[in-house]
Amino acid sequence: MAIRIRLLRMGSKKRPSYRVVAVDSRSKPQGPYLEMLGHYNPLREPPIVKLDEEKIIKWLLNGAQPSETVLSLLKKEGIWDKFLQRKQALSGG
Repeated sequence: MAIRIRLLRMGSKKRPSYRVVAVDSRSKPQGPYLEMLGHYNPLREPPIVKLDEEKIIKWLLNGAQPSETVLSLLKKEGIWDKFLQRKQALSGG
């Protein structure tokens, strides 16, 4: 089962907000998710990004693949670098 970390659109028409979720890659775009990992609201100034770092790193270490947008959010928040450091430490390098 391939797991993706992606955005799930919430909110009303022309007022989007998003949940960052872990989903089975075969599920529908608005289908069920395995776990909610955070929130993203791009309409605020500055945009609100709240991510559960430990849960995200756990999913990434278990093989989950982030979407392009989620990857850019992880890089901006510094979570991607922490994941790479922990992955390198676990591999013994």
